Parts: sequence; structure tokens; C-alpha cells
Amino acid sequence: MNGLRALVRKELAVLFGSPMAYLTLALVGLVTALLFFDHLRVYNQILFVYTSNATGGFELGTLPERVNLQDQVFLPLMEQLTLALIGIVPLVTMRVFAEERARGTEELLLTSLLSPWQIVLGKFAATFFFIALMLTSSLVYPATSVLHAGLGVHHLAAVWLGLLSLGFTLAGVGLACSAFSSNQILAAVSAYAVAFVFYDLAWLQPFVGERAAQVLDALSLQPRFAGFAEGIVSLADLAFFAGVVAISLTLARLALDVVRVR
Repeated sequence: MNGLRALVRKELAVLFGSPMAYLTLALVGLVTALLFFDHLRVYNQILFVYTSNATGGFELGTLPERVNLQDQVFLPLMEQLTLALIGIVPLVTMRVFAEERARGTEELLLTSLLSPWQIVLGKFAATFFFIALMLTSSLVYPATSVLHAGLGVHHLAAVWLGLLSLGFTLAGVGLACSAFSSNQILAAVSAYAVAFVFYDLAWLQPFVGERAAQVLDALSLQPRFAGFAEGIVSLADLAFFAGVVAISLTLARLALDVVRVR
């Protein structure tokens, strides 16, 4: 366990030893704030139109059901935040194994007292810690919309759990892609490709049968997260995310054996 903790500390030191880590955290917070205020601006314009006396509009208590903070601000922001995760997480994970291999230090790590599984889990833990910190900085304004919309802390907790689960899954995919490559760019592109392909497979449904369409929907990431965004915590969705992570880490572990054979 001491060796595993040392590996996690080393990975975190590498991450936070670069100004890119702080720049990433700052940019994520800034972009989330800009998106939030843009949606809020549009929402206020819609409210003005509906309540304007000049247009003979609605009273505040009789607004259409679709005009609310949840549908106009919060849910669109969550959709954009999930896409931002797909864009950012591969940049965080691309160096985890690929950089070690490119520098020739992976053999030293493999011959250390750590088992291959400990190496994979240690690198994954450090990566996930950074992603959790990134999500914390990005949830300040979405949390404001949740609380002011009267959705409650439980809804916010469900969203937080959903984002963590999605980040958890994308980190596992990125780690597996990095483990099979010695080129960081190739690792990032591979992670992008896998994440975008499985983000929403609904576009394939018109070309397949009903049963195949159900399978595609079950394999898509976006429908799994959608329930969390609406405040619904599903054990089936949590199990799905955990299963993808388990498969990804197993592939990363097998990649270490492939490297030794080579």
C-alpha cells in the first residue's frame, strides 16, 4: 500500500507540476460560467417576452411549463458540460501511460515492487482525483441554478454523482487508450473516438430493428447520464458506468502484459 500511495502522489505531482493543470481548471470554470450566464440571459429574455404588457403576455404564475430554470438553463448546461468532459478528459489521460512508454520509464515501473494492477489503479486514482476537482470547479454555477429553481440539494447530489460517474467512465476509457499507445496524440484521438461513438448511438436506430435499437440505447452514455441530470439516481446506470470502468482498467492491465511480451 505504501508503494501505491507513492505512485498516486507521484502522478499528482506530475499533473500539478505543470501549469497546464491549473490552466485547465481555470478554463473549465470560466467556460462553464460563460455558458451558464448565456443560458440565463436567454431565459431572462424569454421571461421578458412572456410577461411583457406590450405583448399582452402571461402573468408569472401562468407561464408555460417549459419556461423554467431547469429546462431553459440547467439541462442544456448539463448537456454541454458532458460534451466538455469528453473533450477534456482525453487530454488529461493521454500522457498517463503513453508518456512513460515514450520516455522508456515504463519498464522501470513494471519492475518495481508494485503489481501491474496496482500501477493501473494508482494512475487511475490520480487521474480521477483531478477530474473530480475539475468538476467541483465547474459545478458552482449549475448548483446556483438548481438551488434557485427549487429543485433541492437532492437533485444537485444526483447531478454530482452522475457527472462523477461519467468522468469516472471517460477516465477509464482514456487510460486504456493510453496504455496501448506510446504516442500521446494517438492516445487522445483514440479516447475521443471511443467516447464520441458511444456517447449517443441513437443516430443508428433508424437503420436497425427495434431490439437492436434498444441495445444501442443501453450502450449509449448520454441516456445513462440524462436521468441523473433530472435528479433520478438509477442503480442500473451506476452499474453500467462501473462495468465500463472495470472493462477499461482490465484492458489497461492487459496492455502492460503486451508491452512485456514485446
